[in-house]
Amino acid sequence: MKRLTLPLSEEEARALRAGDGVLLSGVIYTARDCAHKRLVALLDEGKPLPVDLKETYIYYAGPCPAPAGKACGSCGPTTSARMNAFAPRLLDLGLRGMIGKGEMSAETVRALVRNGKVYFAAIGGAGAQYGNAVKKMELVAFPDLLSEAIYRMEVEDFPAVVAVDARGRSVYER
Repeated sequence: MKRLTLPLSEEEARALRAGDGVLLSGVIYTARDCAHKRLVALLDEGKPLPVDLKETYIYYAGPCPAPAGKACGSCGPTTSARMNAFAPRLLDLGLRGMIGKGEMSAETVRALVRNGKVYFAAIGGAGAQYGNAVKKMELVAFPDLLSEAIYRMEVEDFPAVVAVDARGRSVYER
């Protein structure tokens, strides 16, 4: 397992290969379907986003409320393909990368390659493990969306796999 500190430099991102196991530490933001729709609506209206994409990795997840003594409850990945309509545009605007579950579209893979970014896969069914990797969590935007709001998370040793590397190679292709 490679230990990585987010945000990755361009050189670090390009050095990763599909299939590499990693432990991520640093800052990630959660955002699911509803939050993505609002982000794109803000862009369409020419309004500022609540996060700086150039410093942001989006984790496709909706955290459960934190139990006593923890920063976060269970926080497993959701199906990434549901964000295919939004990911290429956000990557072209500077999004550093994404973390989710499952394949992404060919268009999203082309945007990853075009921008030298990486898509990390998290393990479905391991939400408790991911919740334990969260050391601090705060609400950033869209509180009415509850668990689907955007949260800023500081993570330590968050396990993932490089699902699509900056060259477009994918663990989903045989």
